[in-house]
Amino acid sequence: MAKTKSQVSNELRELRRSHGEITQQDLARKLGVARQTIIAIEQGKFCPSLETALRMELVFGVPVGEIFSLVEPD
Repeated sequence: MAKTKSQVSNELRELRRSHGEITQQDLARKLGVARQTIIAIEQGKFCPSLETALRMELVFGVPVGEIFSLVEPD
């Protein structure tokens, strides 16, 4: 039986809004990534590198575990 891949969900869009409506472009600039990367992360199509996730932790002042969570398949 093949193992189903886990999904990672995130609160990035909500964090941007709750921190003064940070735009995707502004966040991308702060993290040193492209705006398209932020879009893909928010849509759950891409998981950031550990370095980028840790930079998000610094930007938002919350632990990585409050930004991202693992959703196990049923």
